[in-house]
Amino acid sequence: MSSSTNEGNAESRCLAFAGSRCLAKGNLLEVALKAREALEQGESDPILIFNEKTSRLVEVDFGASEAAIRQRFASLCMPDGPKEEEPTGTKRGPGRPKMGVVGREVTLLPRHWEWLDEQPGGASVALRKLVEMAKRANQGEDCFRKAQESVHRFMWAMAGDLPGFEEASRSFYAGNYELFTELTGSWPKDIRTHLLDLVGAVAQARESIRRKNSEPPEK
Repeated sequence: MSSSTNEGNAESRCLAFAGSRCLAKGNLLEVALKAREALEQGESDPILIFNEKTSRLVEVDFGASEAAIRQRFASLCMPDGPKEEEPTGTKRGPGRPKMGVVGREVTLLPRHWEWLDEQPGGASVALRKLVEMAKRANQGEDCFRKAQESVHRFMWAMAGDLPGFEEASRSFYAGNYELFTELTGSWPKDIRTHLLDLVGAVAQARESIRRKNSEPPEK
């Protein structure tokens, strides 16, 4: 049995659930091996492995041998990732070192291209600067959105059939975390414990945005 997506490497923090029970927590390799061991010992509940931060499901082939699992995750831990070989005879132009730059199509209006071409360093440099500026400006909002998405993924995967799910979901998105805590009181302990940790991260990100918006603008 395996989960559906592949996220992270062997050092990613993860947790495994067997039914409603938290089976293991730790780095991905440790969790995967403990989950595999549990299945070998007769665990009958379906096992799901989640990335602890994003709540994305992590794919693990529990039918593989322990050695194969270790080998697979060891390859994921390569510092620079898989190496791409350049075609024989290919030469890089002067002043264009390999920097991990990825080329993708960008569609803009003519006036946008004109503005970008006028910037120091050209369009690529200007776009990278704009992206970095936007990331810094929206850091708090991005953290809040990602934290909310993590709650959503875990709650739908593990609590979608539990009593009071819809009411709890509405209270969460309304920012009423006290009511959410009350409505989830009857949910299985391990599911609720992790879910409240995730909701706590959302509340913290929300408060960070509130403080930022209440600060007087810099002169």
